[in-house]
Amino acid sequence: MVIKNVNLETVCGVTSKLPENSLPEIAFAGKSNVGKSSLINGLMNRKSLARTSSSPGKTQTINYYNINGEMYFVDLPGYGYATANEKVKATWGKMIEDYLHQSKQIRAIFLLIDIRHAPSENDRIMYDWILDRGYHPIIIATKLDKIKRSQIEKQKKLICDTLDVVDDTIVIPYSALNKQGREEIYELLDELLAMESHGEAL
Repeated sequence: MVIKNVNLETVCGVTSKLPENSLPEIAFAGKSNVGKSSLINGLMNRKSLARTSSSPGKTQTINYYNINGEMYFVDLPGYGYATANEKVKATWGKMIEDYLHQSKQIRAIFLLIDIRHAPSENDRIMYDWILDRGYHPIIIATKLDKIKRSQIEKQKKLICDTLDVVDDTIVIPYSALNKQGREEIYELLDELLAMESHGEAL
């Protein structure tokens, strides 16, 4: 995949109506400090188009990025930030659930998990939510550059065991620093677009 054109097309707040897009959507979900914006920027070859914040948990919108006029990257609000109050946490949850329930164009959901740690309770809830909506999330294990190469398989197993993932779940370790894992994600996106053109599902 070569990403040439990127446009932040729609930003939805908690009271906004979700757009009725005709292009396939790739959703990105993850905890507030897991590196979601860094992943999206890395995939789009942009340094700061996806909004990063020095205060994790501030993004309270759903952001739609039009990619090459072929698909959307949908950046969902980060969840589970410890200092957010209960009202804010409830808002994030409602926005994510509304998106998963209402969008008719979701073709894949990337669930980001920090490879250094076992998934949190919030991660497990999100994984189960996604499964309940009929999707099989693709796990992106972020912050790969923070661990030794010898630890990768052990940490991938920890993630899979903690989430109790379904068989054949794809887990891709990713580093925002050196972009390791990006080509594997591009291959998945190419496969998805090819299947979309043939009316199949990933």
